[in-house]
Amino acid sequence: MEERLKKQLDFSLEIDKEKNIFRQTHLSGHGRAENDAEHAWHMAVMAYLLREYANETVDISRVILMCLIHDIVEIDAGDTYAYDEKAKETQKAREEAAKERLFSLLPEDQKAELISLFEEFEAYETPESKYAHTIDNLQPLILNNSNDGSDWKEHGVTASTIYKRQRLTSLGSKTLFEQVTDPIIQAHIQKGNLPE
Repeated sequence: MEERLKKQLDFSLEIDKEKNIFRQTHLSGHGRAENDAEHAWHMAVMAYLLREYANETVDISRVILMCLIHDIVEIDAGDTYAYDEKAKETQKAREEAAKERLFSLLPEDQKAELISLFEEFEAYETPESKYAHTIDNLQPLILNNSNDGSDWKEHGVTASTIYKRQRLTSLGSKTLFEQVTDPIIQAHIQKGNLPE
C-alpha cells in the first residue's frame, strides 16, 4: 500500500476513538451522555442549516470541517467540561500534545492543513471560527434545554457562568444569541434551574 494512503487510513481509524469520549451533555429526551463524535456531527449539520444567521458571510465548508475536527484532540486530552475552571488550567497543554500526536499520523500536507484549521478555530478571530464557536456553544445549549436544564443543575452551574461563555455566541451570530440563547437562559432562570 502506498505510504500516503496508509497514513490517511491510520488516521481515519485512530479518530474512531472520538466515539469513546463522552461529554457532560446528555442526548435530548434525557438520553445517555453524548460522545464527541456525535457532538461534532450535530454541530456540522447545524452550522450548515443556520449559516444564514452568521454575522458575516462564511466559507461553510471551512466551518463544517472545523466542527468535525475541533474535538479530535480529546481522544488524548479528554473532554474538558465548559464550566470546569480547574480542568481548563491544563486544557491547552493537553490539547497541544494531542494535536501534535494525532495530526502527525497524516501525510505532512494534510497534517499542516488540519492543524492550521484547528488553530484557526482556537484563535477565534475569523468569521468562520467565530461562527463555528457559536454553534459549539449553541448545540449543547439546545440539548440541555430539551432536558430541562438537568446538566446545569447536576453541575451547579449559575446563570452568570453560562452568560460569560454564551455572550461569545453573539460574535458569530447576534441573531442566534438574541433569538435562541438568551431566551433559553432566561427561561431556565425563571424556572429556577439556573441560580443567578
